[in-house]
Amino acid sequence: MVRYNPNEIEPRWQSYWDEHNTFATPSKADVQSDAAKRYVLDMFPYPSGDGLHVGHPEGYTATDIISRFARARGENVLHPMGFDAFGLPAEEHAIRTGEHPRVQTQRNIDNFTRQLKMLGFSYDWDRVLATTDEDYFRWTQWIFLVLYDTWFDTEMQKGRPIAELPIPDEVTAEGVEAIELYRDSRRLAYQDDALVNWCAKLGTVLANEEVVDGKSEVGGHPVKRIPLRQWMLRITDYAERLLEGLDELDWPAGIKKLQFDWIGRSTGAEVDFYLQSGGASGEDETGPYVAWKRSRATNGFPGEPGRDSLRVYTTRPDTLFGATYMVVSPEHPLIDRLVTPEQKSEVDEYCEKASFKSDRERTDGDRVKTGVFTGSHAINPADGRAIPVWVADYVLAGYGTGAIMAVPAHDVRDFEFAVAFDLPVIPVVNPPADHEQCEEILAGKACFAAEGEAINSGEFDGKSTAEVKKALTARLAEEGLAREAVNFKLRDWLFSRQRFWGEPFPILHEIDADGNPTGMKRAVPEDQLPVTLPELEDFKPHGRPEPPLAKADDDWLIVELDGKRYRRETNTMPQWAGSCWYYLRYIDPKNDKQLIDPELEKAWMPVDLYVGGAEHAVLHLLYSRFWHKVLYDRGYVTCPEPFRKLVNQGMILGEVEFSGYVDDDGKPVSVKNVRRDAEGNRVTKDGRVVESVKIAEDDVEKKGEGFVLKSDPSIKIDSRAFKMSKTRGNVVNPDGVVRDYGADSLRLYEMFMGPLEATKPWVMTGVGGVRGFLDRVWRLMVDDKADELQLSDAIVDKHCDEEQLRVLHQTIRKVTEDTEAMSFNTAIAKMMEFSNHFTRSDKRPREAMETFLVLLHPYAPHIAEELWRLLGHKESISKEPWPQWDEDALKESSIEIPVQINGKLKAKINVPPDASKDQMIEAAKGDEQVQAAIGEKNVVKEIAVPGRMVNLVVK
Repeated sequence: MVRYNPNEIEPRWQSYWDEHNTFATPSKADVQSDAAKRYVLDMFPYPSGDGLHVGHPEGYTATDIISRFARARGENVLHPMGFDAFGLPAEEHAIRTGEHPRVQTQRNIDNFTRQLKMLGFSYDWDRVLATTDEDYFRWTQWIFLVLYDTWFDTEMQKGRPIAELPIPDEVTAEGVEAIELYRDSRRLAYQDDALVNWCAKLGTVLANEEVVDGKSEVGGHPVKRIPLRQWMLRITDYAERLLEGLDELDWPAGIKKLQFDWIGRSTGAEVDFYLQSGGASGEDETGPYVAWKRSRATNGFPGEPGRDSLRVYTTRPDTLFGATYMVVSPEHPLIDRLVTPEQKSEVDEYCEKASFKSDRERTDGDRVKTGVFTGSHAINPADGRAIPVWVADYVLAGYGTGAIMAVPAHDVRDFEFAVAFDLPVIPVVNPPADHEQCEEILAGKACFAAEGEAINSGEFDGKSTAEVKKALTARLAEEGLAREAVNFKLRDWLFSRQRFWGEPFPILHEIDADGNPTGMKRAVPEDQLPVTLPELEDFKPHGRPEPPLAKADDDWLIVELDGKRYRRETNTMPQWAGSCWYYLRYIDPKNDKQLIDPELEKAWMPVDLYVGGAEHAVLHLLYSRFWHKVLYDRGYVTCPEPFRKLVNQGMILGEVEFSGYVDDDGKPVSVKNVRRDAEGNRVTKDGRVVESVKIAEDDVEKKGEGFVLKSDPSIKIDSRAFKMSKTRGNVVNPDGVVRDYGADSLRLYEMFMGPLEATKPWVMTGVGGVRGFLDRVWRLMVDDKADELQLSDAIVDKHCDEEQLRVLHQTIRKVTEDTEAMSFNTAIAKMMEFSNHFTRSDKRPREAMETFLVLLHPYAPHIAEELWRLLGHKESISKEPWPQWDEDALKESSIEIPVQINGKLKAKINVPPDASKDQMIEAAKGDEQVQAAIGEKNVVKEIAVPGRMVNLVVK
């Protein structure tokens, strides 16, 4: 008896595909032909030590189906795989064990590769890459130098070579160094002081993901945010184009909105408040404030504010008259200018405490507002009032200008702060008369954040919000105190990591004879790329807030070029770097002369289908689009966007878990009788504390929409599926599933669970159900009672009968349309219908079985290959063209309709699909069963619904 045995079949076909290079990408000449191309790309994985879990193959299976489908339809397909291999886990392992990160990384890549091949994915393995490969990150460094060599021309809205940057005459007059410093200030890649997470106890800088609630994830030690010189990428220059480009993309609406919101375009005004030290003196006809105003009126609004003013950005300049205080972030560069001697110790203590808080802690809406008065005042340019300047941690240095004008009457956070510190609340927008808090708002006892009619705003009283915005901004702009502005929530990209395991920056810092930096920089010459990582004695932190590469020997660290000495940049690039452009390297992976062959880039780009998790919806996609647009501006790529179509597969959760509650006596309590008390404890309605307990699946049963205890159906049970994680212990390893059911069963089950984009719980019994379908497919063609593998006697070299032909072509059409639409679950359902139909047939035409296998092979390639070979074919089924359906074959020559007499079913008759009412009635009356049912009675009424039914009324 020859049963379906995937453990024997699948490895054999995987070896065949490897040996024959079955899924090699078409040659340059082929892809430049008239045939359609399809570049199908997965978001490549980080090769963790845990290997794949069953959630990973979901997206990979979807792209594999599409790739096999497109090849069968004669398209040129590029379907590659690689590894986003730099990452913190490998470095942490190196710190603990002393083993070089590259060793563990390669071990993990080998395991991932084994698992991916085990699942039968049709990747072109000759194009595999890892971001840690030196011949890969050579070009990552090269792209960084393109960014370093580019400035953004706001008039042309385009990146241009730094050599084309116009240099002001006054800068040119200062000499070469001044010109270089001016260029540095305009480059897309530049250096600035930025805050990092410094853990003194661990002696290292931590990434954001290594910090939890202000403490290190490892050891729980305090983490302080300190400024450190960092590389930044000026992504904000491209904010407008990143927004505009979204319109043309075939991406999910929700993902587009996430990008739109992250970029966060808003219109408003930048406003400068003149700074006073000490008391609130207000207007002074002969003082410095008046002189400052006169200077502004003459010279206009400056590009950058001086130390004599505090600049804010506001979307509501109409509320300026309601600004009663200002707030700066604890990191604001003017803190030292603002703080008076009397307030210094209190402000210093407050800023020190704030440095140990994360941005999330600081901006949590539920936390009590804290702050300290700086001792200084600023003059409100709208009415000349002096208002106090506070420092508070709910304002972040990285958002806006790091300072705000506080309008407590019309901003919730400002109102909470004003209430906490007894600051004035002046309403300047009149709420509707029927507003439920109208009196409280006008009395400064409540906040009203909407638009309306201006009050307490001088000559602007009675005007609408829009009118005041426009008129007040225009007045202040004329006085040189404000300007209309477009602002973005998007911040420049902090592009440095103080870690070892990352791409070194190809930048050299000039040093003098004493080893001190001169402030001048230069790029590493292109012929000296890649800059590889140095050999270190160990990977442990050195205890100083600087990168570990600073521990390297001078042989690596110090460079002499053109008679000058330089020190290498010791920061490394973030993990994002390598994933920003990998889709280009796949096209031309062995090129060591240029980034990419222009003809190949033009032939393959953009990516036609990009599939991955929604967790990458913002940053990875935004960063990739930014890099691509720079390369587009500089002429290295020919399309403005990298990814034409994006699909986010849904998350596969762990198996459903059951839990309930027990009281102190261990007696079960129904979940419907449990709530949380004020302290967050789970208690019964009468206040008794209960404990959550896990319940075995065998102890529960379905009742209505939920689950109850089998032993006591009055006890309702919680049922929930959770994200797979090691800590929860619900991870399902694909190795075990493949061992027990086969790779084809795993692939089919993940596609059959539901729509690709939906979140779904894993159910192991569902894998068994799909395996049953494959067993039936096997028996459909194989004589499972024979001792040797041979075709079933039911397979015949005859044409399909009319019904078989109709079922076959219905299946072709459904599977074709649903595969193209990525509705894989319904395509599989249709193939199951085909299998069931032909299983009932004693004669199964070979032509129908062959066509069915071609339809099945993108979904379950191993069994399809095996049965294809059994049917006598020498070539792989992957080379077989996709079948076309025949519209004529879909039409039925006759249809079965019911015949009722006095509303009761008495017979069924066959009529042509287009039979008229008269023809249907005539056929019904001619049926023997109908005639017998009518007997001696008279037909008094005849009813016929074409294609549906006949009803005869008799008496």
